[in-house]
Amino acid sequence: MALCLGIESSCDETAAAVVADGRVIRSSVIASQADLHRVYGGVVPEVASRRHIELILPVVDRALSEASTKIDEVDCIAATYGPGLVGSLLVGLMFAKGLAFAKEIPFVGVNHIEGHVYANFLEHPDLEPPAVCLTVSGGHTEILEIKDFGEYVRLGMTRDDAAGECLDKVGRVLGLEYPAGPQIDRLAVNGDPDRYPLPRSMMDEETLDVSFSGLKTAALNLINSERQRGREVDVGDFSASLLEAVVDTLVDRCRRALLQTGAKRLMLSGGVAANRRLREKATELGESMGVSVYYPSLKLCTDNAAMIASAGAFRFMRGQTSSLALNASPGLRL
Repeated sequence: MALCLGIESSCDETAAAVVADGRVIRSSVIASQADLHRVYGGVVPEVASRRHIELILPVVDRALSEASTKIDEVDCIAATYGPGLVGSLLVGLMFAKGLAFAKEIPFVGVNHIEGHVYANFLEHPDLEPPAVCLTVSGGHTEILEIKDFGEYVRLGMTRDDAAGECLDKVGRVLGLEYPAGPQIDRLAVNGDPDRYPLPRSMMDEETLDVSFSGLKTAALNLINSERQRGREVDVGDFSASLLEAVVDTLVDRCRRALLQTGAKRLMLSGGVAANRRLREKATELGESMGVSVYYPSLKLCTDNAAMIASAGAFRFMRGQTSSLALNASPGLRL
């Protein structure tokens, strides 16, 4: 049994986890900085990296303790090395490499996007490739063909703003606290998605790429126009309209990707995969196409170290390890 200690610090969560054989979570500890950054309306990189330094050791200690595991019993140590905020990445990466060197334990560098994909393999023990995976969060929007464990083809990606970034920025103008995405999801439940006309980007183009900058601009202009006319913007209806536009675009690209690849499995991953409406419409798509749809539980959608440990364990079990010279790569692609 391969026991992997995973460390994640790509943005504003300091996380550590112990996972067995890439499938079984022994422990998962997350220290969030959301309250720390909320006053700024977003993550402040320097503040985030300093907080990671304070939290990394106690978080790792707690993860090992909750797993009833000693560091000498760990078979490999995995850590995120990109993409993300470079200062934040460096804290977790350097800690993991230092621990691996000191204890002579194999080290595995993990792409953060790859980690999100593997959250599904933790949640669904019988899930196997091939599949199409939509990874969508505040910083990333990508459509991947998962050919095998560790073998991916990027079919499409955002050309500008990520889906979660669009939701957060429009939410801020609506007066919602950071992060706005979960609040928009809750408000949209009772809202009218047809109340405010918002565009769906690139629906007529033969592409699997997405673009949300036009939607963001259209939403901001509509809010400002309504306010200049002295009309109050209904936050619930606007949230529903905005969310429907984002989800329609994402599900359309999933449909195209499934047709292009012939895959019979669709996976959702990333923070926005926790969105109720995205899950509903992806499930409807799967039913209409005879495709099985998978997504992680809410706790595994957001950044966590269990997904990093899972991806690291699968690489380790295939004989893949990383050099201790591996550096942080904030713009890393999968």
